[in-house]
This record gives sequence, C-alpha cells and structure tokens, in this order.
Amino acid sequence: MASVHIVGPAFSNFVRSVMLVCHEKGIEHSVGMEVEGRRVELHSPEFKALNPFDKIPVLIHGERRLYESVAICRYLEGAFDGPDLLPRDDWTRAQVDQWCAALATQADQAIVRRYLLELVFPKGPNGEVREDRVREAAPEVARILAILEHQLAGRDFLVGDGFTLADALAAPMLDYLEATPPAASLMEAAPNVRAYVERLRSRPSGKAVLVAPVFPR
Repeated sequence: MASVHIVGPAFSNFVRSVMLVCHEKGIEHSVGMEVEGRRVELHSPEFKALNPFDKIPVLIHGERRLYESVAICRYLEGAFDGPDLLPRDDWTRAQVDQWCAALATQADQAIVRRYLLELVFPKGPNGEVREDRVREAAPEVARILAILEHQLAGRDFLVGDGFTLADALAAPMLDYLEATPPAASLMEAAPNVRAYVERLRSRPSGKAVLVAPVFPR
C-alpha cells in the first residue's frame, strides 16, 4: 500500500510536481482520482469535501488531507526521510520559497493557463485553437523564460547546487512547453532553460514522471 495518495490526474502540471518530490525522496505513492476505492470527480461535492477550493492536487496521508501544491511539497519534505529538497540555510531556503511562489503563480498563469492549455485543450469553434489567444499569451511566456534564462546562467538548478522544491515546481511546465511545437521559437531564445529541462528529464525522477501524457478524450 502506498504511503501517500495524490488525488489528481497524472498529466496535471502540479500533480507531476508532487510526484517528482515523491520520487526524489523515495516516497511510495499512488496517483489518480480514486479515493478509498471510489472515483471522485472534480467539482463534485465529494471532491469539494477534500478541497473546498475545488482544485487539484490533494494529498492523502493516512487521515490527513492537504491541498495546495507548494504546501504539499513542503509537507512531504518535512514528513519523510530522504534527500533534502529544502536547504537548511535560512537565506537559501527563502530563495527556494521565493521561486516556488513565483512559479506556482506568475509562471503557471503565463505558461500553463494562458498558453499551453489553449494549445492542448482549445476552446475555439469546433475545438479549434484560438490563435489570437496564443499570440497574445506568447510575450508573457517569453518574459518568464527570460527571467529563468538569467537565473540559470552558470547553474544546474534554480537555487543552490542540488535539486530543490523549486525545480520540482518548474520541471513539469517547462517540460510541456519544450515539447510543444508552437513554442519552439520561444524556447530557442532560452538555451539555458533548454539545457536545464534536459538535465531534469535525465534524472531518475524525470524519467519516471516527465513522460508523454495521456489526456482525457
């Protein structure tokens, strides 16, 4: 039996961040919309009983229920043995928290909500991609990539010398972006980011989690 259960689909960006943390720390885990043997639909009363804000993921650990991805990742870091994904130095740890917050809000909104989701789950007539929305979103994606490009100059990871929670937050969205053909021109301008994505993909956790997604039909 898994130590923890992550409620959410395995293709979800934030679910994948939590999965990466579990793999990096060696935490046994399961993933899916099943809770105690029963499927729970997003937006249902049963799901809102787990998270009144009606968002995935939710972590189940014994009798405990926890939502919000960054809070989940920090909990897993403190509650389980394994490699430290939060530096012990106050200043470096604060920088990881800074990046986690920025990635979970500003980067997620720009890259995932406004750009990638329009390409993957288009809402135009007859399910067509709304190209005007994609063009409108692209400059902010480029701005976020430029920030990351600068941060990654001469670095293997976003903060410090090793993989941290910040990298777990960054990896899924950048992996999806790099694999999306329309984003090729955006990624070409960010060679440090491209190299960073490849490093994360090559880790055992990346090989397990950053795989081709299976989207619902």
